[in-house]
Amino acid sequence: MKITPGKQKGMKAVADARGVIAAAAMDQRGSLKSAIAKEKGIDKKDVPAQMLEEFKTIVTRVLTPHASAILLDPEYGLPAARARSSNAGLLLAYENSGYDNTRPGRLPDLLDIWSVRRLVGAGADCIKILLYYTPFDPPEVNDIKHAWVERIGGECTASDVPFFLEFVGYVENGDEKGIEYAKQKPEVVRKSMEEFSKPQYGVDVLKVEVPVNMAFVAGSKACKGESAYTRDQAKEHFRRAAAAAKKPFIYLSAGVNNDVFAETLELAAESGVEFSGVLCGRATWKDGIPVYAKQGGKALEDWLGDQGVKNINNVNSKLTAAKPWYSFYGATSAAALGD
Repeated sequence: MKITPGKQKGMKAVADARGVIAAAAMDQRGSLKSAIAKEKGIDKKDVPAQMLEEFKTIVTRVLTPHASAILLDPEYGLPAARARSSNAGLLLAYENSGYDNTRPGRLPDLLDIWSVRRLVGAGADCIKILLYYTPFDPPEVNDIKHAWVERIGGECTASDVPFFLEFVGYVENGDEKGIEYAKQKPEVVRKSMEEFSKPQYGVDVLKVEVPVNMAFVAGSKACKGESAYTRDQAKEHFRRAAAAAKKPFIYLSAGVNNDVFAETLELAAESGVEFSGVLCGRATWKDGIPVYAKQGGKALEDWLGDQGVKNINNVNSKLTAAKPWYSFYGATSAAALGD
């Protein structure tokens, strides 16, 4: 397996000295606007762009000294990108926030005035897109999504920049937080990892959900009642999903709190899977939203400097089991892949 010079450079920029991706995520847009509006007791449309820019900039400035990279969006995140620590690489999101809710299938869309070339021009070391995906959707829905990912992969290949594909499972008109979906989730994650490992997509890193819902893992701190899997079954789901990946993969925090995500990474380590790190967003900073909404930027900065830094270091401490991204290709260093 060879990797082109541009892709190698981009991967090196977003990984730490060990080759592990310990990245923070701050590319939320619609959901962040809604959360700030709720805490301020105002309408979502009354949250100005400048508030999103300020929130992202403060989070980025305080947390990136403790991260190998930051994921931002080009709509509100470019001032934050300039405020990041010099050790942190930059991933930029290419998709529109949300999805088309006028028809089934949660179809995605790209930002109108951006292209991969333009994102690289804005400083991106890597490109990331988010796709809502389930292998159990009708073929006519997934054909659209497959072609969409192929086009983006082609753009990234042309610009010689790494392509991070994040896919999030769902069930149409269902409850992704309930026990029925928890039972389906291992297959949704495994089959999605298998699909997007195929070479036609040009994906370099799979950004994936963990294949279980920790709230239904018997004996876990997150489990408050009925369970869908024993701890041993959960570990087996981790292993089966990992075995389906033909590309390096990293875990996303999917909005769970910091303690749950830390416990999740402990379970991943116990299962022995060779994940290459994390892209962790809300588990680090989401409890700072009410602080910012009610007390302003300085209060958020103080909260992040204390609790936010503790949160990100708690996640980082669980990455000792993570493997360098290049080891996925049997290499002992990133440079060896270019030989």
